[in-house]
Amino acid sequence: MRIDFTPAVNAVSVAYKSITVDGLEIAYREAGNPANPKIVLLHGFPASSHQYRNLIPALADQFHVLAPDYPGFGNSDMPDPAQFAYTFDHLAEVVEHFLEKKGFDHFGLFVQDYGGPVGFRILTRKPQVLDWLVIQNTNAYEVGFTAAWGGLRGALWLDRTPATEAGVAGLLELGTVKAIYQHGSQVPELISPDNWNSDFAFLERQGARAVQMDLFYDYRTNVELYPKWQAFLKKQQPQTLIFWAQNDIFFTPEGGEAFLKDLPDAEIHRLSAGHFAVEDCLDYIATNMHTFFHAKVAAGLVTA
Repeated sequence: MRIDFTPAVNAVSVAYKSITVDGLEIAYREAGNPANPKIVLLHGFPASSHQYRNLIPALADQFHVLAPDYPGFGNSDMPDPAQFAYTFDHLAEVVEHFLEKKGFDHFGLFVQDYGGPVGFRILTRKPQVLDWLVIQNTNAYEVGFTAAWGGLRGALWLDRTPATEAGVAGLLELGTVKAIYQHGSQVPELISPDNWNSDFAFLERQGARAVQMDLFYDYRTNVELYPKWQAFLKKQQPQTLIFWAQNDIFFTPEGGEAFLKDLPDAEIHRLSAGHFAVEDCLDYIATNMHTFFHAKVAAGLVTA
């Protein structure tokens, strides 16, 4: 007996796609009705769009959600670092072109960790694309750095040598990747090992550590841009929702509070969580994103 079966695709089904951007295959996750307000989720280190695997369907009932993997991350192409410049300028350029190809000419933006340096570069070039901003533990102020940055700020950024690279290579080991997820979590047993095992498998690919080392070194350019990003926030005053994990291994609580200097009307939620707060506080974050959007953003939104 033959049984014909067509899988159901509903509003919260997540599609796993790729598109050619600047000669690279950029992998991404997409969900939600394209007629709904758009939101882009930009991931951090050492992750990929996988970090948003649960947040995407939680938002897709009311938003058109897009979450790309940067070049060298996740399932996107990882060209040889000898042939491709792994800088935050270049990642932002590729992501900007990706969004243009996807027809995202205005959107909400969720930035976490590396998502900030990528996203703020795009926004300072094209402020008109931003409908609203969600910040989750991404740095834009000197006060935001914890002691975990010592080997980068105090050595590698000052003089990139084999010795200073060796001093920060531990950041790419399995134990460290696991600690990034579990540090500061109130119930670390609830964080899936799939996170660090997946991230570490990508780090084990040929050339992947060189990719990450290039970005470690280039991160210093982000600090140089902090005044520009702060000036952008102060001038534009985007509707901003901040989720700041208080126990982040990389970023201090003061780093979250610092945004309020330039965004005094921002709504901030201080979370008892670690670097990847969506792992600990998924329902809280998703619920408050919906509430904030409908209370403060929806009425003034230009319909696509």
